[in-house]
Amino acid sequence: MTLKIGIAPNSWGVEDPQNPYNPPYEKVFDEAKKAGYKGLELGPYGYLPQDVKVLQKALNQRELCIVAGTLYDDLVSPNNLDQLIKKTHETCALMSKLPKADKVTGQGFETPYYVIIDQVNDVRGKFAGQPDLAPRLELEKWKEMMKHIKEIGRITWENYGIRSVVHPHAGGFIEFGDETIQLLNDIPSEIAGLCLDTGHLYYAGLDPADWLVKCADRLDYIHFKDINKPVFENAVNNQQDFFDACLDGVMCPIGKGVVDYKGVKDALEKINYRGWIMLEQERDPRDVEGSLKDVKDSRAYLAKIGY
Repeated sequence: MTLKIGIAPNSWGVEDPQNPYNPPYEKVFDEAKKAGYKGLELGPYGYLPQDVKVLQKALNQRELCIVAGTLYDDLVSPNNLDQLIKKTHETCALMSKLPKADKVTGQGFETPYYVIIDQVNDVRGKFAGQPDLAPRLELEKWKEMMKHIKEIGRITWENYGIRSVVHPHAGGFIEFGDETIQLLNDIPSEIAGLCLDTGHLYYAGLDPADWLVKCADRLDYIHFKDINKPVFENAVNNQQDFFDACLDGVMCPIGKGVVDYKGVKDALEKINYRGWIMLEQERDPRDVEGSLKDVKDSRAYLAKIGY
């Protein structure tokens, strides 16, 4: 098994690019390097510099590379499509001008990837982790979302040679097992692959190892998270909004939560996964001083068990 492990800016609490408590991107870059990481995601649209020369200089100074960009937005509303397309072009144009991250032998698609996420919303946010209670999209709205994803996937590949991957996410309209399967049935493999996230799988009531195997033929990219079980159970029992649960510490360093990473390793070996894994730990950016220790601890735990 050949893997490369990176780190995402949300491990420093960067979710909303306008949050006044976000750390400067230089701090994220510096601490990622100190913790021994080589690969990063761009984080939310607008957080990192959009000037390719400025961004590349900052990355080069720390021997870092960009593995993926993210479209985290409302994928459902027809009147939001122009915004989705604008963000897609701008993010992919930026990534296409940056040097590519190392490709692992046997990796299906080269980096960078474009991670497509239906954002946490007012309808589904408080029902994260509750498949039996969460309101589902009406069929016509689901079809509209699938149409948008197909258009985004076409743009990223045809214009930039960048592979789109759809990420089921707690609190969005693509979260649970049935929604993920429907997504795979509706989106052809040549249009987009899948980015599965161990933490979001657990949040959705799914076994991460089982689902990595189940979706192996569409799996291009992976996110790792861990879940603080008592905080998770409190969030679900009290219908707490997903990001409020994150502020309360529902995500914890890898190895300190409930996700079975030895079982996940067995699953990755079984499917012969080769490529990048991105570590994440959504947190309150006001708690950013704990980030360096946490990202070091996460990487050390994975190394200890053979990653």
